Amino acid sequence: MVAVNKVGMVTSFSRNGVSDWLVQRVSAVILLAYVVFLVSVFVCHPDMDYLQWKTLCKRTSVEVFTTLTLFAAVAHAWIGGWSVLTDYVTPRFFKLELGIELGEKATVLRLVLTTLMVLLMLVYTLWGLKIIWGA
Repeated sequence: MVAVNKVGMVTSFSRNGVSDWLVQRVSAVILLAYVVFLVSVFVCHPDMDYLQWKTLCKRTSVEVFTTLTLFAAVAHAWIGGWSVLTDYVTPRFFKLELGIELGEKATVLRLVLTTLMVLLMLVYTLWGLKIIWGA
């Protein structure tokens, strides 16, 4: 049982529920601000062509805002994904809710899923940075 708690502490974003909650809310506000920005661009410039869009996206301020939004999306997804995995991929959940006796295999499954989630987020982050700041 101690190992399960240690795993949860190690894989948590900040090891503090209040900090995770705050990061999730701040990242949601950043994501909302970016959506409002994009909608306002499309509403104010309905006939925008590719060259204008490319010029807008290559402005340093837009690149920085997009990068901040990318990091906010990754942090938001990490906290949400981690919360779901630690809440639902547990021996207790599988036994009580699904009637499946996995025992400690549920913890191993959670670690595998967490690792896959981290790798996927790393790929998305690097890919996003390449798109934003690449040639």
